[in-house]
Amino acid sequence: MIPEHLIFIDLETTGANSLRDRITEVGFCEVENGRLVREWSSLINPETPISPFIEQLTGITNAMVADAPRFAEIAGDLKDRLSGKLLVAHNARFDYGFLKSEFRREAIDFNEKTLCTVKLSRSLYPGQKRHNLDTIISRHGLKVENRHRALADAQLIQNFFAKLCADHPDEVLAQAIRAQLKQPSLPPHLPREQIESLPSAPGVYLVYGDNDPVLYVGKSLDIRARVLSHFSGDHRNLKGMKLSQQARRIDFVETAGELGALLLEARLVKELVPVHNRRLRRTRDLFSIHLQPGLNGASQAEILPLSRTGSDQLDRLFGTFRTRRQAVTALHEAILAQGLCNKVLGLEKGSGACFNYQIKKCRGACVGKDPLELHEARVAMALAKLKLRSWPYPGAVGIQESSPAGDRTEIHVLDNWRHLGTADSKASLWQILAERATLPFDLDSYKILTRFLEKKKQHIRFIDLSSSASKFQVSSWG
Repeated sequence: MIPEHLIFIDLETTGANSLRDRITEVGFCEVENGRLVREWSSLINPETPISPFIEQLTGITNAMVADAPRFAEIAGDLKDRLSGKLLVAHNARFDYGFLKSEFRREAIDFNEKTLCTVKLSRSLYPGQKRHNLDTIISRHGLKVENRHRALADAQLIQNFFAKLCADHPDEVLAQAIRAQLKQPSLPPHLPREQIESLPSAPGVYLVYGDNDPVLYVGKSLDIRARVLSHFSGDHRNLKGMKLSQQARRIDFVETAGELGALLLEARLVKELVPVHNRRLRRTRDLFSIHLQPGLNGASQAEILPLSRTGSDQLDRLFGTFRTRRQAVTALHEAILAQGLCNKVLGLEKGSGACFNYQIKKCRGACVGKDPLELHEARVAMALAKLKLRSWPYPGAVGIQESSPAGDRTEIHVLDNWRHLGTADSKASLWQILAERATLPFDLDSYKILTRFLEKKKQHIRFIDLSSSASKFQVSSWG
C-alpha cells in the first residue's frame, strides 16, 4: 500500500556542507491519498552571505533573503507541518541532513522518515544509468518552471512520483517503497546489493568513488553493521557527508579477528592513501631520542631517524616524533624538568660549565657538583614515559588468530614490532618466512601490537617462528 500522507520537499542552500552552509528556501507539496492539499514555501535568511555562484544557480540573492525570516523564527511552525509525515525528496539524505542540522541548532529534536526518489528511480528503472533531476525531466517529459527554486522542484518531485504511479502497478511501487523504508538510509549512488553482500564478520572495507579511486579504508569486527552505521550518520559531520555523496562502490577483505583487521587497515591506508583517511598515513620518517654510553659511562643523547636505527636498539630509543624539531623540543623539556646537563649528554661542546648551569637550569654535573650516578638516574626518570618497548621475544613469532566460530584462522608474522605479513595457509606462511621482507619501523603497527599484547585476548595463540619451519603446526589448516 502506498503511504497516504506524503510531503514532497525541496531545499535551496548556500552550499553542500550541512554543518557550515545554511538553508535559503524551503518548499513542499502536501499530498493526502493522492490529492494535493497544500503547498507552502518560504525564503529564509541564512545569516551568512550567498555566493555569486549560488545566486546564479538558484536565482536567490542576498537582497531577496535580507528581510526573510531566520530559520529559528519558522522552526516551530515547520516542525509541526512536517511531523508525522513521510518526507519525499530527490537525494533525500541531502535535504534531511540540512533539516537535521538546522533543527539541531535550535535544540529541536527532528526525526522523520524519508523516501528518496533517486533510489525509487534506480529501483523501478534499473536499465537507466542516470537519475538526477535534469535527466528525469528530459527522460519523462516533465514540465518545470523556476528550476532550482524550492517549491518548483518540490512540485517536480511530486509530478515524478505521479509518473511512477502511472507507470507501475500499485503493488510494485508499494513494494519498492517498503523495501526502501525497511532499510537504513544509504548513499544514492551506492547499489544496495553491494551492502547486502557485506559479511557480518571482522575485516576491512574499502569505499571507492567515481572512476574507482579509494576514498576511505575502515575496519570493524562486523563489516556490514559498521558500513550501515557509518552511512546512516553521514549528516552529522562533513567527512561523512562528502563520503556519502562520492561513494560508488564498496569492497571488503575478511580477517579472522580484530588484530588482523587493525594491521590490514594500517597497511592499506599507507599503500592506497585514501583521501578521507587522516590517521595511519605513511610518514617520510620518524625521529626518536637515542641514548648511548659516552665518556665515563654517562649517557649521551642524539636525535636519530628511526630508519637509521636497528631493531636491537629499541630499548635505547625514547619517543616517536613526526619531525626532528618535535624530538628536540621534547628532549629539551626533559632536560629542563630534571636539571640535566647538556655537556654530559653530549649536546654542548667546550670546557667548563654548560650554559644552563650559568643560568641556574643545570644541577652542575658538568662541574662535578652533581654526581654522575644521580644524573643518570634523573635521565632515566626524565625519559621514562617516552621509552619504547623492547621486543619481548628472541626472534620472529606468529600470532595465530581464529574467528570465534573457528571457521577462519590466520597467523600474523611479527619480528621486532614489524608486521612481516599475514598467512592464511601453510604455503603463504612459508613464503613470508622465506622472504623475510626488510620493513622500516612503523609507528602504527608498533602501537597496535603493544596495546594488543597488554590485553588478554581469546582465540589467540603464540607460535615460535625462530625454529625450523618443519616444527610449525597449525591444526586448523590440516
